[in-house]
Amino acid sequence: MGKGQGTTGRFGVRYGRTTRTKLKLIEAKQKATYKCPFCTYKKVKRVSAGIWFCSKCNKKFAGRAYEI
Repeated sequence: MGKGQGTTGRFGVRYGRTTRTKLKLIEAKQKATYKCPFCTYKKVKRVSAGIWFCSKCNKKFAGRAYEI
């Protein structure tokens, strides 16, 4: 695994540079924490595609697939 590959290092040289770069950006968005629209704390994590959960106010809500 080379430098700077991040989460896409598991693919090695397969699938091409552009595809792996796009995937790296998408995975960074979906694994990030976001600000809750209800309590305004930065505690929202992605549960599955389009499902988000705030660990501060225990609200589960729908949003976009990779980011709120």
